[in-house]
Amino acid sequence: MSAVEARDVFRVYSTPEGDAAALQGLTLSVEEREVLVVLGPSGSGKSTLLRLLTGLDRPSAGVVSVFGRDVGKLRGRRLAEYRSRLLGYVEQHYSRSLDPDLTARALVALQLGLAGTEGNAREKRADELLERVGLADKRLSRPGELSGGEQQRIAVCAALAHRPKLLLADEPTGELDAVNAALVYDLIGELAREEGCTTVVVSHDVESTAIADRIVRIRDGRVSEETARAGDETLVVARGGWLRLPEGLLARAGIGERARAELVEEGIILTPAGPAAAEAAAPDSVSTSDATVDGRVVAEVRGLEKSYGRGSQQRLVLAGLDASFAAGKLVAVTGPSGSGKTTLLHLLAGLVEPDAGEVNLFGERIGDLDREARAALRREHVAVIGQDPGLTPFLSARENVELGLALRGVEAEEARERALEALARVGLAEKAEQRSGRLSAGERQRVAIARAVAAGASLLLADEPTARLDEANALAVGALFSRLARESGAAVVVATHDPLVIEQADASLRLAGDEPEAFGPLAYGR
Repeated sequence: MSAVEARDVFRVYSTPEGDAAALQGLTLSVEEREVLVVLGPSGSGKSTLLRLLTGLDRPSAGVVSVFGRDVGKLRGRRLAEYRSRLLGYVEQHYSRSLDPDLTARALVALQLGLAGTEGNAREKRADELLERVGLADKRLSRPGELSGGEQQRIAVCAALAHRPKLLLADEPTGELDAVNAALVYDLIGELAREEGCTTVVVSHDVESTAIADRIVRIRDGRVSEETARAGDETLVVARGGWLRLPEGLLARAGIGERARAELVEEGIILTPAGPAAAEAAAPDSVSTSDATVDGRVVAEVRGLEKSYGRGSQQRLVLAGLDASFAAGKLVAVTGPSGSGKTTLLHLLAGLVEPDAGEVNLFGERIGDLDREARAALRREHVAVIGQDPGLTPFLSARENVELGLALRGVEAEEARERALEALARVGLAEKAEQRSGRLSAGERQRVAIARAVAAGASLLLADEPTARLDEANALAVGALFSRLARESGAAVVVATHDPLVIEQADASLRLAGDEPEAFGPLAYGR
């Protein structure tokens, strides 16, 4: 018997805008002790699959069973026991599971404590896991004293601490740089095999496949491809002859909206019919006049210092940083988790104050402005895209973008036009009227990007904007930021570890904790 079995599973969400199917006949099995990685683009149904496995959601049709239990029929105490004893779960929004008043050690040991494990034993287990993810020296730190990447590693440790029989991980390394992401994947793979734990990891990061025994790809709510660890890749043929071909393969073959299928002795040959893939996939042009970029400095920092915590737990993240950001340029701020990328963006936006040094925006020293003046400056000139999209779930994608414009004083008719245009630029024209609560994590992130783009700000600050996006959308977002800087004349500053964004930047600023490698003022180059 398989550890996990999903058979002909549909999940349809009813909304005021109509029904939306997240899963459409998905069939999948996972063997006991197997490490399965599920890949797929944003909105393909990956997270919905995990919600069904946790019992947080129930299938509209079909059956989902875990170790012989029909999860869709579990209720009350039986469901609570299933979740607390059998499952370990790492969700995308890791910060929601971290109590801000508990230390890292206490957070990791929390589930063990709820299960009645003795104090010394649970602290020993917590310290062991923290050591393995490189956070032994942060065991007494609280979430507010840790970077986003460090918080995410804490969440992974907390999910593994009670040695679950089934571990579910939803984009577990979305906020981590490549080095730390590899560390977490290795940890998941090693512990899963040591503990005999069946593991399902959903991701859009192909690096996650390094720990997999088997890889499946989901498209349009169905399994479309399957690859064994040995590399024997096959496409899945569903009932009725349904076959989902990889978009990259179609593009390289020049196949767009139509194809011809011809039966030959060796099999079936597909050839293009109609517009080529590249032509069919080309986005609608957006009428944005090229701005005259005069090289003026939009934002600059001088002698910037910032630390968090006190005493032995004090952590210096920026030390004597000098940097400037010019109009019409895209700058990628890079560095390992905890190096100060998010902190720098918050300082540029005037959301936090430096311990030393100064931040200048549009020729004004932020330290000289009171709270109200800073808010007015942000409202007029700055747009911020945080790691959490911060959308209102019962509003549509369009309404969320319009709300941001309304707060900036934009009239309703103009706000609607700008919202629809911005959503089209991030590939969400067809989802404009969908409630944001029904969108995938990647789609919600793109709505947040559209909200910032629609604002037309002179300084756009984005914190890991592609962390939850698949490769195709990450590439499109990187190109969008580059084009936006060039065409609008805005200074765009992106904190990222995504090479697809970095390669499109005009310059990069690498932070390494207290030893930043900064570029010289206006010294831009790839």
